Amino acid sequence: MSYEMIALLMFSTLMLMLLTGQRVFGAVGFVAAAASLLLWGNGGFEMPFNASIVLLNWYPMLTLPLFIYMGYMLSESGIASDLYRMFHVWMGPLNGGLAIGTILLMVAISAMNGLSVAGMAIGTSIALPEMLKRGYDKRMVTGVIQAGSSLGIMVPPSIVLVLYGMIARQPVSQLWMAGVFPGLLLAAMFIIYITIRCKMQPDLGPSLPAEERDMERGEKIRLLGAGILPLVIIFSVTGLFVMGVTSLVESSAVGAAAATIAALLKGRLTRKVMDTTLHQTLCVSCMFMWIILAALCFGAVFDGLGAVHAIESLFLDTWGLSPWGVLIMMQVSYIIMGMFLDDTAMLVIVAPLYIPLIKSLGFNPIWYGVLYTITCQIAYMTPPFGYNLFLMKAMAPKDISLVDIYSSIIPFVILMCLGLGVVMVFPELALWLPQTYYAK
Repeated sequence: MSYEMIALLMFSTLMLMLLTGQRVFGAVGFVAAAASLLLWGNGGFEMPFNASIVLLNWYPMLTLPLFIYMGYMLSESGIASDLYRMFHVWMGPLNGGLAIGTILLMVAISAMNGLSVAGMAIGTSIALPEMLKRGYDKRMVTGVIQAGSSLGIMVPPSIVLVLYGMIARQPVSQLWMAGVFPGLLLAAMFIIYITIRCKMQPDLGPSLPAEERDMERGEKIRLLGAGILPLVIIFSVTGLFVMGVTSLVESSAVGAAAATIAALLKGRLTRKVMDTTLHQTLCVSCMFMWIILAALCFGAVFDGLGAVHAIESLFLDTWGLSPWGVLIMMQVSYIIMGMFLDDTAMLVIVAPLYIPLIKSLGFNPIWYGVLYTITCQIAYMTPPFGYNLFLMKAMAPKDISLVDIYSSIIPFVILMCLGLGVVMVFPELALWLPQTYYAK
């Protein structure tokens, strides 16, 4: 059997196991370990062990549980709820103001958390009831929350970019910086769309009633204080890191400590909050570590098979694609896979093939990491099995149907595709900040 057929058999087996509902790390690790044993006999035992040693020796892995802890602490202690109250009061008088405030809230949560699911949980529990109660269109509301929560995997400290950096062997610090402007670009595009749409159709996002807007200016100023604490936490993580005061691992530790101190100062550091935060941190961290371990083993098998060269030959020689044609084909394949798989599964499956190919074609792997992440955001909201679609259905009220959720994301998916095209045409949007910073 040729190496190409072995690679195809591995992929088909992996996809079959994933479609039967197996856990991602279990399916990937099993296929990788079984293939290494069948191909190289007893020597194949070394691959999983080597992968585990690589994982345990990689110092930046310490950032993963610390950032996850920080996000859950801010969520469970209610600091994110205080921030939404501020946006509620200050943005409410505008048509679509609460929707705009929700996008701003998601950007802030992304900068404190790095996970899409955290933004989704906070958005559906805090923002969704408030907007529905005030007459916002349910399709507008669900679309806003899904699109806004997807920013969690783009804005630093993005956990997805950390995973990409680990698997692609790229510096996480540069990936974070590369995600700043594209993430803000997408947020700005969402806000502009909401503003224009609600200006044309005010019934989609009515302004707050006059009685809710009548508030002492001093009270409004006091509410701004709710936004100061999250900004301090964001600065403690990304600001100190960009200034060179802290390293990547140190910034994650500072962020975790800052979140804990903030909860303590607010009088919300209860036993229940701590128990829930630690339990969720342990669960999510272990899941990610098993996935990375399986991905490293899977990638080692593919390196041994020479499958990267086979894919390169298929794209360039057999199909005659240009380098840009290959790049577009990769993004299309991510979107198709995203209809059925989550971002980590996609990365594990195709990273061993695509990342070496990207380097051989002369593209910057840092820039490609941003393209991958934007494509994941699109895939999160693409039917039939987009990750955010089912999260929204699980968390939304019963009167919001799956048809409502599917239709709500259409304009935002179009905006994300447009944003992806802009970053592809203008790589400087992603590369200028890391190149400028490290040039100094």
